[in-house]
Amino acid sequence: MSALVLQLKRWTDRQPFAFLLVAGALWWALYQTLNPFSEAVVELLPVERDSHLGGALQFFFYDTPKVLMLLVGIVFVMGIVHTFVSPERTRALLSGRRLGLGNAMAATLGIVTPFCSCSAVPLFIGFLQAGVPLGVTFSFLISAPMVNEVALALLFGMFGWKVAALYLGLGLIIAIVAGLTIGKLGMEHHLEDWVRAMQNTQQGASFEGSAMPWGERIDHGFHHVREIVGKVWPYILAGIALGAGIHGYVPEDFMASIMGKDAPWWSVPAAVAIGVPMYANAAGIIPVVEALMGKGAALGTVLAFMMSVIALSAPEMIILRKVLKPRLIATFVSVVAAGILLVGYVFNAVL
Repeated sequence: MSALVLQLKRWTDRQPFAFLLVAGALWWALYQTLNPFSEAVVELLPVERDSHLGGALQFFFYDTPKVLMLLVGIVFVMGIVHTFVSPERTRALLSGRRLGLGNAMAATLGIVTPFCSCSAVPLFIGFLQAGVPLGVTFSFLISAPMVNEVALALLFGMFGWKVAALYLGLGLIIAIVAGLTIGKLGMEHHLEDWVRAMQNTQQGASFEGSAMPWGERIDHGFHHVREIVGKVWPYILAGIALGAGIHGYVPEDFMASIMGKDAPWWSVPAAVAIGVPMYANAAGIIPVVEALMGKGAALGTVLAFMMSVIALSAPEMIILRKVLKPRLIATFVSVVAAGILLVGYVFNAVL
């Protein structure tokens, strides 16, 4: 194994672009075999393919490698991207920016940062310390977990580019408008005293990203995969297992009555209320989204549920309490929840 790793290291150092081309081709070839593979596995098992258990197992054996491959691919690419965009550079770009432009930049930068709602909080504090306006920091805090590269890749792979593009656009709008709203309310005095006491000085930094050899960038991509996939794979398996159970055993009529297109108006806020106490990353929750939609749930209602899980998790609120006073937390939750509800109703009306 060590000899193979050494050979790959030499290849990436000497011919990095050839390595990327071959690796991409192999990834795509394997991806095309996933559906036949899952059907073949179920055929080998002592279960009927058309039974509830057979359907659940096919879903699990298909989605598990699919989600993991999508996750590995996009995390590897974003690991390379992050060699160009560091947290220090992000702070330098945002500090001193005014509302409007700063909110748009913060929300856009949030897409390429691999943070869940909880791990985005330390960088949120760093932005405040660097002199970034409060409303701009909230645009990042919302965008980073909710509109991330993993969610976009999985939505694209499962539902196509139109759904992924709508999710991207509406997620960015929520992050920008929510940040603008909080910024206009002038609620800086609702930060905790220790945060307000921090010096609002811009932190300068020098960046050497453009001079990094491509071999090192590829190494960083592999490191990114080990760090992120190594941490989230249990959540992915748990999410897929739950999704498989929903896919195989939950009656379609039941799901349609609760979250379907003909469900009552309160189904969207109910989905948001159910999602808030939960905590999962995008990779863990999207298999559940796919299973719910397979059972007839409306896309808008399901997306509202997913966004609430990712962007308004209870653990995030607990961490934010160390930084924000209760009134500012309540304002943050209310503004973001209103945006998520709007997304749910818009998707249900359009699709």
